[in-house]
Amino acid sequence: MKPGVNYVGISTPFYCNDGKGHFVLHKRSKNCRDEQGRWDTGSGQLRFSQTVEENVLREVKEEYGCKGEIQEQLPAHSIFRKQNGRMTHWLVIPSFVLVNPKKVRIREPHKADEIGWFTLDNLPKPLHTGFQFTLKKYKKYFRKYKKP
Repeated sequence: MKPGVNYVGISTPFYCNDGKGHFVLHKRSKNCRDEQGRWDTGSGQLRFSQTVEENVLREVKEEYGCKGEIQEQLPAHSIFRKQNGRMTHWLVIPSFVLVNPKKVRIREPHKADEIGWFTLDNLPKPLHTGFQFTLKKYKKYFRKYKKP
């Protein structure tokens, strides 16, 4: 049984930023489950027995090696995608997370080929389809985190 394929998967994506309009993204490696070579924010499947907030902060530490402070949570929403010819369904509960850019690094080199800091007006391409969907649907939330 696979989450997102055989049943609705629940994921907690996070948009780590420096508080000055820059967001960290990583390029997905060939070892990732899907969307290899696409730029993505961090995320993780919600673990049984953890709150959304606990899950987000654990994943930030695991993926980027730093502590984070949750700034805001976006509304939960479904993302439907076709991957390898199969429909997938993920319920995502995204959060904006403030991090110290000097502490951020790749902690899972088997999953990330590169890492970089970008403004919302200068995002790398191609972007992960889930991030593209959320970015488009919730523009008003992202605008609050653009550089003034």
